[in-house]
Amino acid sequence: FKTVAGKFGNNMLVNYVPIYVMLQLGIVTRENEFPDADKVEKQLRQLKSAGVDGIMVDVWWGIIEAAGPKKYEWGSYKKLFQLVEKCGLRIQAIMSFHQCGGNVGDAVYIPLPEWVLAVGETNGDVFYTNRAGNRNPEYLSLGVDNQPLFGGRTAVQIYSDFMTSFRENISEFFDSGTIVDIEVGLGPAGELRYPSYPETQGWKYPGIGEFQCYDKYLKEDFVAAATQAGHEEWDLPDDAGTYNDTPDKTVFFGSDGTYLTEKGKFFLTWYSNKLLEHGDQILDEANKVFHGSKVRVAAKVSGIHWWYKDDSHACELTSGYYNVKGRDGYRPIARILSRHYGTLNFTCLEMRNSEQSAEAKSAPEDLVKQVLSAGWTDKIDVGGENALSRYDRKGYNKILLNVRPTGLSRTGQIDYKMAQVTYLRSSDELYEGKNFRIFKTFVKKMHADQEYHREQSDIPTLQRSKPKIPIEELLEATKPIEPFRWNDETDTSVGGALADYLDNLFDKVFSFLN
Repeated sequence: FKTVAGKFGNNMLVNYVPIYVMLQLGIVTRENEFPDADKVEKQLRQLKSAGVDGIMVDVWWGIIEAAGPKKYEWGSYKKLFQLVEKCGLRIQAIMSFHQCGGNVGDAVYIPLPEWVLAVGETNGDVFYTNRAGNRNPEYLSLGVDNQPLFGGRTAVQIYSDFMTSFRENISEFFDSGTIVDIEVGLGPAGELRYPSYPETQGWKYPGIGEFQCYDKYLKEDFVAAATQAGHEEWDLPDDAGTYNDTPDKTVFFGSDGTYLTEKGKFFLTWYSNKLLEHGDQILDEANKVFHGSKVRVAAKVSGIHWWYKDDSHACELTSGYYNVKGRDGYRPIARILSRHYGTLNFTCLEMRNSEQSAEAKSAPEDLVKQVLSAGWTDKIDVGGENALSRYDRKGYNKILLNVRPTGLSRTGQIDYKMAQVTYLRSSDELYEGKNFRIFKTFVKKMHADQEYHREQSDIPTLQRSKPKIPIEELLEATKPIEPFRWNDETDTSVGGALADYLDNLFDKVFSFLN
């Protein structure tokens, strides 16, 4: 899995990693308007001047298909995309099939289309449901992926039709090479996971979350699976606690807990396999729509770093990542992505273990190493982003280390590096003096101190998905591997304490002169 130097014969270009910037959540409003074109253009030009390769933007299902089934309105997004193209930037488009609002960092509310929510009014089981019966309307339950409950269409058909309309109506931006990445929304916050830790239902960090498989469709599926396995007496967990418990307060996640029993292992395998099947099916639909274009198809995996150091990995388990001692929960996801020539996008790239509270048994650095290594082992592209907005050098330096774990190569060949990074996110604060100066240095270091090269973000033509992977082969990928090698610090630092001191001095002098 090696990258070699480009046609310019510049050995250092092999280290170049494209950097994108996530645009504001409500850049196209819930009313499907694009009101701040002048301000956005100014910011886009600032990003371009900094050497940024492109932007990422949510394309909201709740905006585009709001008027009714198959009534798509792309006008405002076309205006936005024309502006991005005019500024010389490329686009990562997220097919956002989830609600905006209710997740960490959400200041905007965009629900699912009204005609979808109306189905949920009469049939609440179309939504993910916890053991207490609380429904979560931020994403349709994977239990209805293949249920024709929406005017005769299944959820998967709705997602496929939406992506087809996007491809047909936004074709000019594919043809021009402006759109280079399609991130397919596969769950809450666009991530391939169950909504196990919803703030809207009272979850607070670092709660373990709750399993979300108590809608009637997933219940029926589990009963059928347990019966087929010769255990019709088994039922869904009733001992896994509530959102804000700690693992030791529950029978399921405690030491010698249910998760270690035959029954517990059967449930967790079923729960995580349902998530894998969901991602596999929708990524296959995305590949059908976009293959033949020069784009990536990507899936985002959530960085659930709290309780990672606990034997149970409780919140990972409630989210659908069956990742415990002796079992890798992320390699099967990478393997599914390899079938679709897909990219694994991960988060929390900026976090350090030392920044986290000890009681949460959090280990974001170890988690990042595990997940990125899983992708590289299955020879797929790995991208990522920061979980929370950061403007400090320490955060940028951590991202840079994860981008090139073994540092710069000067031979024209590099064994492993990230394929792209998306910085979260564009905001008024980012463009302030000191913040933007540091950010520009970060962009330069992402590019390994090379000038901007558009061809470094070129994408080969997406091939049609390979045949479905047998479940035995997917489960083989659960065997743990040693993480790839990581240096302790990046060799492309944006600076440290001295640089911060000089920056503050510069700001004081500048404010005094003005």
